Amino acid sequence: MQAVGIEEGGREEKVLETNVGESFAIRLWEDRTRGEMYVPSYDPEALALLNDEYDRSFGDSNNAIDSGKRTFEFRALKSGVHRLVFEKRMGWKFTPEDRRVYLVTVAGEDPVSG
Repeated sequence: MQAVGIEEGGREEKVLETNVGESFAIRLWEDRTRGEMYVPSYDPEALALLNDEYDRSFGDSNNAIDSGKRTFEFRALKSGVHRLVFEKRMGWKFTPEDRRVYLVTVAGEDPVSG
């Protein structure tokens, strides 16, 4: 998998390259003390979410802050270029706090469905 930053419409997008059947991971920082949570949006026929884990960062043992890295693991199901969008949501807001966009280029033969 390869990641490259590009500009489109004033927003940075990352380009990921993988093959059909391979898995890849995206790691994002969340501060759950503030109510932050990333929500992915993608085509489930092209990408499958295999795992979603949150790894809390333990700094000072007396610290009540709940922040850490969240890892999303996906498997590429279909060849082509697929858009994967993560919006950082907060429960009391109608608009996302942040948005991360990935263009996933998947090479290889699609599995034959029988």
